[in-house]
Order: sequence, then structure tokens, then C-alpha cells
Amino acid sequence: MRASNIPNLLTVFRIVLVAPLVLSLHNGNNVSAVLIFCVAGFTDGLDGYLARSMGWRTRLGALLDPAADKLMMFCTFVTLASVKLVPLWLAAVVIARDLLIVGGAAGYRLFVGPFEGAATTVSKLNTAMQLLFLLCVMSEAAFGLPPQAVSVAVGAVMVVTTVASGLDYVRIGVKKARLQGEGAGNDR
Repeated sequence: MRASNIPNLLTVFRIVLVAPLVLSLHNGNNVSAVLIFCVAGFTDGLDGYLARSMGWRTRLGALLDPAADKLMMFCTFVTLASVKLVPLWLAAVVIARDLLIVGGAAGYRLFVGPFEGAATTVSKLNTAMQLLFLLCVMSEAAFGLPPQAVSVAVGAVMVVTTVASGLDYVRIGVKKARLQGEGAGNDR
């Protein structure tokens, strides 16, 4: 094994952690869930750091890392909603945003052309708020901290950033499609 594969192995490990996280939440083992979630977060940061700082970026990693992140978020929100730790509507908002982005990118690819997506500032803020919210909810269930008011406040900010991020991606996609269409019209 080459050292340059370490980031991808960490990403695969993070994908493997989804099942024990879901099972822990489902079985009410909230302390285990918090620990697994923190390990997953640490490996996410570590694989990104190694890929950037050591020049170990790969095409596989570029595809696998965001897929691992989405899988972790999707499964965690769905499970927390199923065990009634978060409202179903809130999980639906988060999942709907991701489906909108994936569907929009697929539609763009199908009808316009290749799509080069990049995380926007509001998207990065949204991801941070989603992670913080999930950590708050799981920590509250496991340890009674933070107080529920903190989780609710973080959740409210997260809903705003989720909607703003989804709308921002739609705006960017429409703008790119228009520019692509104008460019194609000039080529005729």
C-alpha cells in the first residue's frame, strides 16, 4: 500500500462508520453515537489535510469524500428523525436540499454539459451548522448538554443556511446554464 492511499482509506473507514453510528442511534446508545460521530469528523478532517498538504489528491478521493459526507449526513438525519430526536420536517429540509443539488447537477450535465461543482462559502457554513446541530442533538441525548435551547437555536440557524445554500446553488446553476447557452448561441 502506498502512503498516498491513506486519505482514501480514511474516507472508506468513514463510510464504514455509518452503520455503527446508525445502529447506536437506533438502539439508544447515544454516547457511542457521539464518539463514532466525532471519530468520523476527525477522519474527515485528517483525510482532507493529508490530501492537500501531502499532495495525495486523487480522482477517487474527489468523488468518494463528498459521497461519504452526504451518506453520513443523510443517514444521521434520517435516523435522528426516526428515533424522534429531530423533527421529520427538519430532516426533510436537509435531505431536500441535497436532492435539489444532486438533481440540478444531473440535469445540468444531461441538458447543458459537464458541470464543475465547487462548495460555496454559504455551503461551507451550512455544512458546519449541520455538523454542529447533529453534535448538539446527539450530545444532548447522551449527556444532557448543551441545553435544548442551544440545540434549537443552532437548528434554526442551520435551517436558514440550508435554504440559503440550496437557493445559492440553484442561482449558480441557472447562471452557468445561461452563460453556456449564450456561448453556444455565439458559436453558430
